[in-house]
Amino acid sequence: MKTTCNKIRFLNPFVMGICLFVMAAYGGHSQTIDVSGSRIIHFEKKDKLIKKSVEVLQEEVYKRSQIKLGTSHTWPKGQGPIIAIGIEGQLAPFPLEYRKTISNLPDIGREGYKIAVAPETNTVLVVGHDARGVLYGIGKVLRKMILRKGSIKVPVDLNMASTPRYPIRGHQLGYRPKTNAYDAFSPKQFDDYIRDLAIFGANSIEIVPPRTDDDPTSVHMKVPPIDMIAEQSRIGQSYGMDVWMWYPNMGQDYSHKDSIQKELKERHTVFKALPKLDALFVPGGDPGELEPDELFEWLQKVSNVLRQYHPEAKIWVSPQVFRPTKKWFDAFYKNVNKEPDWLGGVVFGPWIKTPLQEIRKLIHPTIPIRRYPDITHSLSSQYPIPKWDLAYAITLGRECINPRPTDEKMIHNALDEYAQGSISYSEGTNDDVNKFVWSDQDWDPDTPVIETLRDYARYFIGPDYTEAVAQGIIDLERNIQGPLLVNDGVMRTLHQWQAMEANAPEEVMANPRFQMGLIRAYFDAYTYRRLIYETELEQAARETLAQAKDIGSLAAIGEARKILRKAVTEPVYPELRERCFALADSLFKSIGAQLTVNKHNAAAGRGNFIDNIDLPLNDAMWMNDKLRAIEAYDREDTRLKEIDRMLRRTDPGPGGFYDNFGSPKSWARIKSDVPREADPGNLASPRISFGIGLKGEEWVHEITAIGFEGQASPMAWMQQVTTLYDQPLEIVYDRLDPKGSYTIRVAYTGRFPSKIRMVADEIPVHDFIKTGEKPIYEFSVPQEAVADGKVLFKWTCGEGERGSQVAEIWLMRNH
Repeated sequence: MKTTCNKIRFLNPFVMGICLFVMAAYGGHSQTIDVSGSRIIHFEKKDKLIKKSVEVLQEEVYKRSQIKLGTSHTWPKGQGPIIAIGIEGQLAPFPLEYRKTISNLPDIGREGYKIAVAPETNTVLVVGHDARGVLYGIGKVLRKMILRKGSIKVPVDLNMASTPRYPIRGHQLGYRPKTNAYDAFSPKQFDDYIRDLAIFGANSIEIVPPRTDDDPTSVHMKVPPIDMIAEQSRIGQSYGMDVWMWYPNMGQDYSHKDSIQKELKERHTVFKALPKLDALFVPGGDPGELEPDELFEWLQKVSNVLRQYHPEAKIWVSPQVFRPTKKWFDAFYKNVNKEPDWLGGVVFGPWIKTPLQEIRKLIHPTIPIRRYPDITHSLSSQYPIPKWDLAYAITLGRECINPRPTDEKMIHNALDEYAQGSISYSEGTNDDVNKFVWSDQDWDPDTPVIETLRDYARYFIGPDYTEAVAQGIIDLERNIQGPLLVNDGVMRTLHQWQAMEANAPEEVMANPRFQMGLIRAYFDAYTYRRLIYETELEQAARETLAQAKDIGSLAAIGEARKILRKAVTEPVYPELRERCFALADSLFKSIGAQLTVNKHNAAAGRGNFIDNIDLPLNDAMWMNDKLRAIEAYDREDTRLKEIDRMLRRTDPGPGGFYDNFGSPKSWARIKSDVPREADPGNLASPRISFGIGLKGEEWVHEITAIGFEGQASPMAWMQQVTTLYDQPLEIVYDRLDPKGSYTIRVAYTGRFPSKIRMVADEIPVHDFIKTGEKPIYEFSVPQEAVADGKVLFKWTCGEGERGSQVAEIWLMRNH
């Protein structure tokens, strides 16, 4: 593997040397104590969770150091390295000096812990407020330990008292094909992963039933779904965690007696199979939408079944609905505020129209709220990457490996005060970094992201990679911020990851968390270099077509095609591409990650971003379609006229304006009064979204160059400015001729068709029309709207629609 790496031309020895120096310098803390020969002292003999916590400490230390720490229930005589574990209120066996040390630390609450290091005796004290606190305290120590083969060191400054801010901290772990990794997990792999989450402070997992909106099985499954969810429940129980289940209503009829009995029978089977179930989360929709009265009547029946097997379990419910109406929400909140005895609380997640702040006001103060944040998707989601470059949206797609540490902290902290914590919506391992960042923020929202990333790198990859991997993850997030064409940091990020790769031992190269960062560094660099190359090719092809009058239309068309074809016949940097495929194979081998459909049997559109690695990043497909049509004309003058029209597609004419709202230069026209930090889900502010239109009679959800009527579409149609639901979309034009006459041409494309209406300074331009049937519309702009030299265009959609979307505008001055 190192040989392959060294062949790649971008490896910079100087950069590699600097990087390796940094890795060594920051691999541990400046002052540590050596506890390599220590014993674990604990006095609790019956508590299963404390015994499990001690096992976790022993096993995780052994994995990394090959040192097996012994245990004892008596305090040793004399000095010596010790790791002592206890619970507040039960510290009588501890020597007085250590009891005083612990008591001098700040008070802690439920699930909290105290850690103290006594350098003079090489002693580490870990004291939990309760049994869970012991586990989380041990987790913190493990995260800070410097573990190498034959050596266990602990920082001397690891003295702290910590209590989690929020009581709900967890992640969804769905065993189903959509996850494109979890369906290949064994029970042992789930145990390892759930343990990792617990070490970073998670106290909950959320599983899914065998029947959801997904295929029931996959070729990767090693255990039947009903058996695996029982295993997940058992594993969660063993770590003292709360076990939740996301259970959508997938039945066809919740009013007919026979259908109801069939659904209830299924729930008997599922609930009985689980050794532990603390809460059931039933979404109001997405999928399984029901009218609120019917939903709450049905949940009463579900609760009767649930209590037979898990008497203390409650049901939580969310107002998730694709096409919301005021009537639906009024009925939902009315039912919630009746506070049925089975109700645990309300969940705030994707496709909820009501802002979280408003939900807190609409429901009784005694009803708790849990967040269900989408940390797994990069676009067409609750929290998309803001103003993402189209090249990345096309290739990385919706479910790529997506470390977004600083973004996740911002999203978390924007709304955390309104809820009791969160269990994330996840579709697999692609959001692995985000999970640990989110758990740390649920524990303490003041935790710096870089601290979490250093813990992540030190614990999962090794102390020699603490700083390099932590900063490398930050750099991967920077790769996807802003316009890609001018992001010269992408290649530096690759150099840094290559420097680590060049000297990584076999166990690091086989580590899936290292592999996930590495593949993104290569993929990003390949996309960046392709974008530069294919942008140049398109420009060269256009310049050739501009010479059609001199060299002849057919000759110009033929030459332009050859130029565009070079993206395939003379590809740029194929070695980067080959490395991506090799790493995709490595991830499939290490954790069953399915990054391609054909080779790895991925669910299409669900994380298989390597399949998108060569999708065109320029207008070649649209240009070739247009050139084929032009070539079919018999007359030379007609061909020349159509070539000129194609080259001037975006020209608004003299005195006119053109905007492509996927382009940063047009964003200044978008009116937005709400900062993203106050509205990360864009419920009150516009966002840049992706989609195209109709393909036959099917609405295309993925980004593709195939659009209306089966024809290739311009790249500009794949990106839109969007507002959600009935939030107005406002775009401003100024410097207009007050006495002029204007026509507006607008491209209505996007993921969701809707009924949309446009006004100019509140004067109607067009009434509600249904988008998705054609892309381009033209309308006269009312003269009175431009009389002051500027105009505010506003779009709204009808009740129950999913939002307004505009891709392009030509504001043309009539002559």
